[in-house]
Amino acid sequence: MDRENIGLNVPNILLPRKEVDLSKWAVVACDQYTSQPKYWAEVESLVKGCPSTLNAVFPEVFLEDEDGDERIGRINAAMETYLDEGVLEEQGFGFILLDRKTSHAESRKGIVVALDLEKYDYKVGSESLIRATEGTIEDRLPPRVKIRENAKIELPHIMVLIDDPERTVIEPLFEKELDSLYDFELMADGGHLKGWRVDSEQDIDAVFDSLSALGKQNVFDAKYGVSDKGVLLFAMGDGNHSLATAKNIWEDLKSKSGDLASVMDHPARYALVELMNVHDEGLEFEPIHRVIFDIDADNLKAELNQFFEAEDSSVVFERFDSLDSAKERLAALGDVDGEHLVMFVTEAEYGIIRLSKPSRNLEVGNLQAFINSYLEGKDSIVDYIHGEDVVVDLGSKPGNIGFFLPVIGKSAFFKTVVLDGALPRKTFSMGEAEEKRFYLEARRIQ
Repeated sequence: MDRENIGLNVPNILLPRKEVDLSKWAVVACDQYTSQPKYWAEVESLVKGCPSTLNAVFPEVFLEDEDGDERIGRINAAMETYLDEGVLEEQGFGFILLDRKTSHAESRKGIVVALDLEKYDYKVGSESLIRATEGTIEDRLPPRVKIRENAKIELPHIMVLIDDPERTVIEPLFEKELDSLYDFELMADGGHLKGWRVDSEQDIDAVFDSLSALGKQNVFDAKYGVSDKGVLLFAMGDGNHSLATAKNIWEDLKSKSGDLASVMDHPARYALVELMNVHDEGLEFEPIHRVIFDIDADNLKAELNQFFEAEDSSVVFERFDSLDSAKERLAALGDVDGEHLVMFVTEAEYGIIRLSKPSRNLEVGNLQAFINSYLEGKDSIVDYIHGEDVVVDLGSKPGNIGFFLPVIGKSAFFKTVVLDGALPRKTFSMGEAEEKRFYLEARRIQ
C-alpha cells in the first residue's frame, strides 16, 4: 500500500502555552463517569478559574440537562478564547509520541496523528481501512454533531489500534533523541503523561513506511488467513462515536460544497487520534459492565428467562451471599462448551446466570440483546460501567441490577473483527475509567 492511501495525515497540533498548568488543563474523556456527577463536580472545582479542557468539552453526564444549548455556546466561546488569547499555540506539522503511566500500567505507548475520514466507514459490514470495532448507535450522533459542528478546534479522546506484533511503527521512535513537550501528573489518579515532538522528515517517513508495510494486501491476507477481505489497518479502540461524528460532519461539508475538489483540503477531512499498538504490554482490555436502573429484579429475571427460551436457549440462576462466593463458583465452573456465564448483583443477592445453547458468540452479545428487548416501552435505563466496585455500588441499590461481563482477549481482537465484523456495542474498554485518554492536544477544524 502506498503512502498516499494509508489514511494517515501529519497534523499541525495545538498545545497550551508553557504558563498553563497542564494538570488542570487535561481532563478525562467526556464519556466517563456518566453516572457519577460528583466526579465532574470535583473536577470543576479543581480547575475553576484556570484554562482547562473541561471548558471545551461536554461531559456526557450532563447530556440530558436542559441547558444543553447554553453549554454548547459556552464550549464554543471557550475554544475561541483559547485561540484568540494564545492559550493554545501551534506546534508545526508533526506527530507527538506518548508514554502514559496509569494506576494499572507502568508504561503505555502511543502516538498522536491525524486520520483521513475518507478512509473510514462505521456502517455495518464495512471493509474500510479505518473501521469501527463495535456497533455504532446512530441515534447517539446528533447531539455530538451539534457540539462539534461549530467548534473551531477538536480535542480528541479517540484511541485507535494497529496490529503490529513486530513493533515497527511506534516503538522505534523511543530509540530516537526527541524534544520533550510535556511531562506531568494527570488529575484524579490519571497517572503520569510524557510527550515528545516527532517532526523530522526521517521520523515521519519511517511511520508512513511502517504503516504502509502493515497495510499491504498480501501481508494482511497472510496474517488473518483470508483472501477476500478489505484491509483493516486502523481499528477503533475508544471514541468510535466521536470519530463517527467527525465523519458525519465531513460528509455533510462535502455534500454542501459546490466544488468538491476545493473542499478536499479542508481540515475537517481529518481527525486527531492517539494511535496504539494492540500488542503494547501497557494496554489492557477491560470489560464494560451494565447496570439497569428502576427495575423489579424478579420481573427482570422472569423476562430474561422468557427471552432466551424463545431463542431455544435455557437459563439457570444460581444465588450467592457475596461477590467472592459468586467469583469462586464462576472459577469452578470454568469454560463450558455451549454455555455462557454472567454474574449479577441486586439489592437482595449476588448471582450467576448460566445460559445454555446461546445463539450469539459473546456473552455481551446475548446480554445486550436481552437488555435492548427488555427496555422497550419501559422507563428503566441502562448505563455502561467501568470497574466492578461501581457495579456493586450501583447494582446493589434498591430497584437496580448490575451485570458483570468477562473481558475479550486482545490477541484475537483484530482477527475477530476481520472475520465476524463489528462487535456488540460496549463490548470492551481499553483500561479502567481513570486510564482513559485525557484531553490535551488540539487541532483546528475550521
